[in-house]
Amino acid sequence: MKDSLILSFETSCDETSVAVIKNGNQILSNIVATQIKSHQRFGGVVPEVASRHHIEQITGCIRDALNESGMSYPDFDGVAVTYGPGLVGSLLIGVNAAKTVAWAHNLPLIPVNHIAGHIYGANLVKQIEFPAMALVVSGGHTELVYMPKEDDFEIIGETRDDAAGEAYDKIGRVLGINYPAGKQVDQMAHLGKDVFHFPRAMDKEDNFDFSFSGLKSAFINTVHHADQINTSLDKNDLAASFQAAVVDVLSDKTVKALKEFPVKQLILGGGVAANLGLRDRLKKDLTDFPETELMLVPIHLCGDNAAMIGAAGAMLLRHHVFADASLNADPSLEFEYIS
Repeated sequence: MKDSLILSFETSCDETSVAVIKNGNQILSNIVATQIKSHQRFGGVVPEVASRHHIEQITGCIRDALNESGMSYPDFDGVAVTYGPGLVGSLLIGVNAAKTVAWAHNLPLIPVNHIAGHIYGANLVKQIEFPAMALVVSGGHTELVYMPKEDDFEIIGETRDDAAGEAYDKIGRVLGINYPAGKQVDQMAHLGKDVFHFPRAMDKEDNFDFSFSGLKSAFINTVHHADQINTSLDKNDLAASFQAAVVDVLSDKTVKALKEFPVKQLILGGGVAANLGLRDRLKKDLTDFPETELMLVPIHLCGDNAAMIGAAGAMLLRHHVFADASLNADPSLEFEYIS
């Protein structure tokens, strides 16, 4: 069987990335130009700044991805690109770059859902087997996705307010941590104890949805009250208490979903999937599901990158899912909800 080669683009938020993926599971190159330092002084991503950086970085990323892989345009079988969800200005840079390359070199254009990319990051380690389930946890999304078969994504639960990663960044500001805060909060959590017992919102409700807004508010109110009465709180304990609440809800809802939807694999993906506390908890809880394999997307592929988009694009290429020149950014793109 002939090898497939995908040139892929990811510009949904604040990472400009271009990759070359072979057969949907082998990374020949994965160039990521990060913008973290540019956004740190604002405490979060500024959409206009992100768009400008994408414009500045995209052609260099294409050049570097081609050079590192040793490939040229005639070698490719398709061009994959994230077209949503994400920041509309950022998405447009990647979509237009991919459309230009596809048109200029007569290559199929493959539209990829950003969340499918996070899920298919697992395929870069081991082939996904179906039925499968994915817990996708990032700065903008927290979803449980059931996949009865390839190219079939059904949301069975999602956050009703803040995404988990968003909550991490917001409480990080209160702790005096620069954006992005997730990694440092995780490190601090391993040094502290859950002494504040923050609320586990929706944990016992008869659904698979999440809520982190109340937890965030409880955390902030606890810190502000301590400041008002001139009491010092241990920051490591605060971090540990916050993380314990997040991990409890994420894991409890996932376990509940696995009982109702038996699957061969559970995939953990998204930026917050790099959280060591969450990884350890799921490893522990999955011992009760010996028929379900836990698939952890490698930490270096948990953040936004084009390699995961290329992996998903290779799958869509097999299913002949193509777009034409009318492809546009869809910042609110989402999977279907399970009926």
